[in-house]
Amino acid sequence: MISPELTRFIAGLPKAELHVHHVGAASPRIVAELAARHEGTTSVPADPVLLRSFYDFRDFDHFIEVYQAVMDLIRKPDDLWSLIHGVGRDMAEQRIRYAELTVTPQPHLARGFAPEEFCEIIEDARRRVEADFGTVLRWCFDIPSPAAADQTLAVALDQRPDGLVSFGLGGPEAGVPRSRFAPHFAAARAAGLHSVPHAGEVTDARMVWEAVRDLGAERIAHGIRSVEDPTLLEYLAANEITLEVCPTSNISTGAVPSLADHPLPELVKAGVPVTINTDDPPMFGTTLDQEYSVAAELLSLDAGGVADLARSAVRASFLSPEGKGALLAEIDAYAAEHTPAVLLDGTV
Repeated sequence: MISPELTRFIAGLPKAELHVHHVGAASPRIVAELAARHEGTTSVPADPVLLRSFYDFRDFDHFIEVYQAVMDLIRKPDDLWSLIHGVGRDMAEQRIRYAELTVTPQPHLARGFAPEEFCEIIEDARRRVEADFGTVLRWCFDIPSPAAADQTLAVALDQRPDGLVSFGLGGPEAGVPRSRFAPHFAAARAAGLHSVPHAGEVTDARMVWEAVRDLGAERIAHGIRSVEDPTLLEYLAANEITLEVCPTSNISTGAVPSLADHPLPELVKAGVPVTINTDDPPMFGTTLDQEYSVAAELLSLDAGGVADLARSAVRASFLSPEGKGALLAEIDAYAAEHTPAVLLDGTV
């Protein structure tokens, strides 16, 4: 366990988050409100307390089922706007200054949203979040399945909302080679979008190699199976390809048996750049503050080390150079004021 002093340090630390899904980031309060709007036509409980058991995942496939059930609650423009705005408010409460939110357009379009309408709603909510709470949001448009690849690319390139910075790939990994999406990522990268696919979460290191070689990945969502291949670890370290690590998520979905078995320490020891993230925080019963605490314990970090994690997220982000400089300066100022009195064991 980390000390209470370090816990308080983490709570006050300005942070950036690079791997969090827009639906998965909706708090029980937001989800329960949406479920109540659509009562009688959804399996999602309208009671925040009952949502805890609803989010008790048997395995990764069950997680996908639950995630899709929550996604189905977003049926009208007000639903989508409320979700994004509520997520931004929750982030601001954790001093998350900047977040790249992974958004999956396809299920919303299947629900009847026109591409133009969908992008207008999320952009309006993004601007309101920044105005109301000071948190800057950017988008990663995410392919959820092979069948949705063409549509996702078309929305990204045809609409190109101001907040869109990257192109991603999610959904099940097993039986879905990353190389299958090479043309889509080539087109996205040619249009100036960054490549951030999921890979190596529940399969093996070969998926990470495919993401790097075939998709031009600049960061890897999860990528924890990289630990199985020393050559891959060397490559990621040498080329500064960051892994977006989400420890509690990996336990909740069964990707890793326990925190004691988590490969984060091995990845760091190998020199691979990492950031700490939540993935789908309320679904996994966590927050970014808690994930920083988990990482601090796994890596035996003091406050200085935790501040370095925050800096790593900023540097690996697609925030503008000016934005990076301002946020790094804020982290430095906070750490300079608080670090001397905060060590892992609580001593001075």
